[in-house]
Amino acid sequence: MRERRAAQERRRAREFEAFVAGAAGRLLRAATLLTAEPEGRPAPAAERLLTLALARTYAAWDRLRGEDPYDRTRQEMAAHFAHSAWRERLPRALCHGRRPPPGGLLGRLSPQERLVLVLRLYEGVAEEQTAAQLGLPAERVHTLCLRAVGRMRSNPPGGQAGQSVLPGAPVQSVPPVPPVAQAASVPPPPPAEAAAAP
Repeated sequence: MRERRAAQERRRAREFEAFVAGAAGRLLRAATLLTAEPEGRPAPAAERLLTLALARTYAAWDRLRGEDPYDRTRQEMAAHFAHSAWRERLPRALCHGRRPPPGGLLGRLSPQERLVLVLRLYEGVAEEQTAAQLGLPAERVHTLCLRAVGRMRSNPPGGQAGQSVLPGAPVQSVPPVPPVAQAASVPPPPPAEAAAAP
């Protein structure tokens, strides 16, 4: 019995190590985008976030039963980030009258906007899945994504207009404003103008 259990533990450890070797780089990049830590520097908050998500995935490894471990880790990471970021609405440095250190690429976005943008554009998660995972209506996720993209495009890093909003995400993945939203944002003409038009 002990030998069988030891063999299962070794198999589990090998499978998990192979998964981490293949996925850790992309997951760490997503965590760094979420925490808005500057690029090219150590990212301790992102590393903590990823470590916690990987630990939870490893704990549930035997129960995954065909579920993609990458998706599971991403969900754990997003859930923990959402819980911790939305619980602390203001950075501690602001509460004590100090300015926070300069943020990374997505530092000017709110935590909720960052989470939606990373899930939708960097990770390619469908709008409906993002909404279900975050417990938000799909329309709210759509609005958050459009607002975040607009803020990133209005002041792109390094002044590179036309570039992808997120590194690693193709330029085509940035969602355009749909015609329905454009039409809804333009008020209808007053009745007098409509009648006077030829």
